[in-house]
Amino acid sequence: MEPFQNTKEIWDADLYDKKHSFVSEYGNSLIELLAPKRGEKVLDLGCGTGDLSNALYKYGVDVIGVDKSESMVEQATRKYPYISFMVKDATKLNYVSEFDAVFSNATLHWVQPASQALQGIFQSLKQGGRFVAEFGGKGNVQTITDEIIRQIKGAEFEFKKEQFPWFYPSIAEYSTLMEEVGFRVTFAQHFDRPTPLDGDNGLKNWINMFGNQLFVGVPEHSKREMIVNIERNLKEILYKDGYWTSDYKRIRVIGVK
Repeated sequence: MEPFQNTKEIWDADLYDKKHSFVSEYGNSLIELLAPKRGEKVLDLGCGTGDLSNALYKYGVDVIGVDKSESMVEQATRKYPYISFMVKDATKLNYVSEFDAVFSNATLHWVQPASQALQGIFQSLKQGGRFVAEFGGKGNVQTITDEIIRQIKGAEFEFKKEQFPWFYPSIAEYSTLMEEVGFRVTFAQHFDRPTPLDGDNGLKNWINMFGNQLFVGVPEHSKREMIVNIERNLKEILYKDGYWTSDYKRIRVIGVK
């Protein structure tokens, strides 16, 4: 199976905006860590439907948003036509010493090989520029993904490790990769962030939005049955007070060129 970055379009931009707006909402505190200054040129790497690019724009930043998903970029352009958005693969950045900062929220756990993306990020920055990112870290959504994989194998479908689309590193792993391309790592944090999902169908919507690649080779009717089983088995653990909560574990880093 091909690595994630070479797969076809998988994103539903409308579902993302309607049911997963928490992704951008949590990113607002990452902007505080970035501390953008008026007039700076910033690359929003993995901009999604553009909400955080727009937040940066309001700081007076010259922002460019890039994302591999055509549907996400189209949606971002419709929402914020005054910002420059383009389709671009995070492992194929071709900027040279162009940005004061590269900002990335909830993207880099999708990107492999991570070292190739980091090389492009480093090359994109001016000397003294900063890289500020948050993404899934070691153990992220493990309760959910372990149960999905258990259901797939229990139904006697093959599950290959290549179907797992994410890279969830430890701080040590990712800091080392950053240092190897030349960054000085000035901040690294790994933390739990239990994240509420929207409504009674929150877990199902999360799986359909983010976890489809895990079900490669599974017929749709079998997938629906598995999701029912997953919801039943995880309800005591992840469903409280009328909503689902995903077991997010995040990494935040700052690197300086």
